[in-house]
Amino acid sequence: MIFRILEDQFAQKIRESKSADQRFMQLALSLGRRGQGCTFPNPAVGAVVVRDGVIVGRGWTQPGGRPHAEPEALRRAGAAARGATLYVTLEPCSHFGKSPPCVDAVVASGIARVVSAIEDPNPEVAGQGHAKLRAQGITVDVGLCADEAARDHAGHFRRIHDRRPHVVLKLAVSADGRIGAAGHKPVAITGEAARNRVHLLRAQSDAILVGIGTVLADDPLLTCRLPGMETRSPVRVVLDRSLRIPGTSRLVQSARQTPLWVMTSETAEAAAAMKLGAAGAQVIRVAATGAELDLKAVLRALAEKGITRLMVEGGARVASSFVAAGLADEIWLLRGPETIGVGGVPALDALPLAAITQSPAFKVRASEILQNDTLTIYERA
Repeated sequence: MIFRILEDQFAQKIRESKSADQRFMQLALSLGRRGQGCTFPNPAVGAVVVRDGVIVGRGWTQPGGRPHAEPEALRRAGAAARGATLYVTLEPCSHFGKSPPCVDAVVASGIARVVSAIEDPNPEVAGQGHAKLRAQGITVDVGLCADEAARDHAGHFRRIHDRRPHVVLKLAVSADGRIGAAGHKPVAITGEAARNRVHLLRAQSDAILVGIGTVLADDPLLTCRLPGMETRSPVRVVLDRSLRIPGTSRLVQSARQTPLWVMTSETAEAAAAMKLGAAGAQVIRVAATGAELDLKAVLRALAEKGITRLMVEGGARVASSFVAAGLADEIWLLRGPETIGVGGVPALDALPLAAITQSPAFKVRASEILQNDTLTIYERA
């Protein structure tokens, strides 16, 4: 009987330990998301140091990608890190880059155990961080909340594996699947809650992309306008094959405050490019296929500049191009309650909206009500 009681007590402690690990890793994931949109080219990692069930240090990747999350959390923990557990959302780096390896800081701190959500696919790491920690006698557990961590670090993984950013396509459509009124006139489709959610998505993206048609029609600013988060605005990217963007546009006028990158063809006029450069914009030349820029070349160029999370907020032609090319990894579909009617602009140009909503290529990940609007998030099946 006594052995059965001891077994039950041991099993209870194991369950409590797993439950605690889960809670602390969820906190680390939440902390990591604070850095999304402002750490590229580095991933936005979260880290928590726990000793005897008490959180003694927290950290996340800082703006610009440094310091990394682990040394931030360890710095805050100080001497309390000795004998503690470190929860981290991505394998600690093991190589010298612009800062020393995080594994060296972990070892020096006296951490006894590391719980790592997922292995880093970067060839310079790729399991070596975990191996070096184990070689120093540190217990390493890998895989807790791995699916969630993979989603949070999707941009980093995509850039490593496919040499392009993770693409999030945002569409705001009316009840009858339109994005604009007749004559391509802009019309309010969603309410304040939905618009705030879009601005938060902007803040969590490294860059936001539109086509020149949207610039000419709407003269957008493409910044994050949530109170207190204006500095979290993403890099603005415009697809402009012939450099038609006006120097008087709000994008060009604000290029010195918020970065503006204009993607154009290799044959675009040098004089127009020089004027944009003088205004503070950066002109990036890529290959074109016929009358359009090669989207794969665009994404490669953005990845080479460190972009990992790209939000596409262009018009119907740009949206349909990304869907047709199989380059949309997530789709945020916001639906308003009102119809626009005959003559309204279809959401995906010549493609039906069913190319997303009824396609076996996508599955619904989440759905939520935002006042009178609905948000459905699709991801690759």
